[in-house]
Amino acid sequence: MSTTASSRVPPPPGPPSKAVPPNQTLYVHNLPSTKIKKDDLRTALYLLFSTYGTVLDVVALRTLKMRGQAHVVFRDVQAATQAMRSLEGFDFFGHHMKISYAKSKSNVVARLDGSFKLPSSAQTVEVSDLQQSIFNAPGPGTTTAPAATTTPSSAAATNGAAAEAAQAPPADAARGQKRTRAEEEEEEEESDSDVAMEEDSDDE
Repeated sequence: MSTTASSRVPPPPGPPSKAVPPNQTLYVHNLPSTKIKKDDLRTALYLLFSTYGTVLDVVALRTLKMRGQAHVVFRDVQAATQAMRSLEGFDFFGHHMKISYAKSKSNVVARLDGSFKLPSSAQTVEVSDLQQSIFNAPGPGTTTAPAATTTPSSAAATNGAAAEAAQAPPADAARGQKRTRAEEEEEEEESDSDVAMEEDSDDE
């Protein structure tokens, strides 16, 4: 008696590749790229891989470079290893999946373990002259606002704004304060004192 697994094909023998250390993120390729929408692909991969452990994220892009590929991020390495061994060569929408460990740690895992660093391009923020004039924001690395030129009419407006700010409550008071239950009940009683509608007005 022989059992056949039509959905699994052993991986073809080939040259040994560089060994990638076990990782929580699996790199899955040889996926269908035209038959299925990106959201449907992510959902199907999530449902398939979540049977082996907690899946934190599934990244499947439809760009020209990433078409037919996905990254599946597990909570722990053991679940990722079990899924990789079990699903290698699995028939997924007519294509035999090829699975390996990802070369690097995913951003989701890096955020969880505290080692995530923003890309260098996101760390440098430039403020243009137009943005600075519109929002009156200080430039990067400066702590004081730029000096503004004053005219007699703007000086009067500034003095008026300063007088209003002096009369306004402090910022903490403007945010609000927690009310006691008795104060809330008093407000409800005051709002309930409105005149009630006549009950027979709709029957005519």
